[in-house]
Amino acid sequence: MSSDNLFKLARAAGVASMIGVAGLLSSCQVRPLYAENTGVTQKLADVSFSDAGTRVGQVVRNQLIFIAGRGAGEAKTPKYTVDLSVSSGTGGVIYLPSSDTSGAGRTTVTASFTLKNAGDGKVLKSGNRSVTSLVDFPTQEFAKARAIRDSEDRAAREVAELVGADIAAALSR
Repeated sequence: MSSDNLFKLARAAGVASMIGVAGLLSSCQVRPLYAENTGVTQKLADVSFSDAGTRVGQVVRNQLIFIAGRGAGEAKTPKYTVDLSVSSGTGGVIYLPSSDTSGAGRTTVTASFTLKNAGDGKVLKSGNRSVTSLVDFPTQEFAKARAIRDSEDRAAREVAELVGADIAAALSR
């Protein structure tokens, strides 16, 4: 085979592969989760969240209300309800042998949720999400308590983002 024929064959193969890739990409169904034409934004605005039992649970709940309502607050007449259960804990991970205390730790916030249709109580989605936030423990007790609280707040906001994304994905179907 001459080099001219090889060049023509390679060019034809390149054109054919470009057409094939274009065909595959045209059938792609990827779209933004919060796109206006999907209706997810309106469905999220119709979600109500259960009351929280702890301070960290309230941070998660408040963040979810903000995410769902886009800052407008809670739904007046919800079409969907979310039963939310939040737990948190902080533990030390680096122990200082000289003082038998911990110099750093991690806070874990776990949220369990169940998304239901408010009309018939049908479960649309349930799941668990967990986020870990690292924290340094200062030597002063008040500073240590505040560092733990800040760590809980960071993890709570992150877990709310994950739960909110799960709820949006379930409502987009």
